[in-house]
This record gives sequence, structure tokens and C-alpha cells, in this order.
Amino acid sequence: DTGGKTLCAVSTVSPDLRDQVKDLDKTAAAKLVGRRVAEAAKSQGIEKVVFDRNGFLYHGRVKALSESAREAGLVF
Repeated sequence: DTGGKTLCAVSTVSPDLRDQVKDLDKTAAAKLVGRRVAEAAKSQGIEKVVFDRNGFLYHGRVKALSESAREAGLVF
């Protein structure tokens, strides 16, 4: 990324997700965020992305988010 622009962002504190995730465990919330980020990217015509874990191990919530985004059609 040379432009340094955020193309889309989704979080558990996003207004449309906040109420949906309050009763979920953290892994289930990560799955929902992964699905939503894939939908947001695809709505902007983005099909392929690079997944930067920022040093986090690929398990738990990180794995749940990425697998959910893949299932929703995003290519890593």
C-alpha cells in the first residue's frame, strides 16, 4: 500500500455490529467481523487482499476472522 488509504473498515464497535456482538464470545464476534469486512470490500469491487496479522499468531480470533472472510468470498 503506497497511498496509505483505508479502503474499508469493520469493527465490533461499528454502530451496525455493536448490538449484534454484545452477547457473542470473542471468536464468534471475529467471525461476524470477517464476514462483514468481506462484504464491505466486495461492495467496493475488491476481491483480493493481503492479510497482515501484525505479528499475531494464526489461531483463535485471527484465524476465525480470516476464515470467515474467505468463506464470504474474499481471496487472500
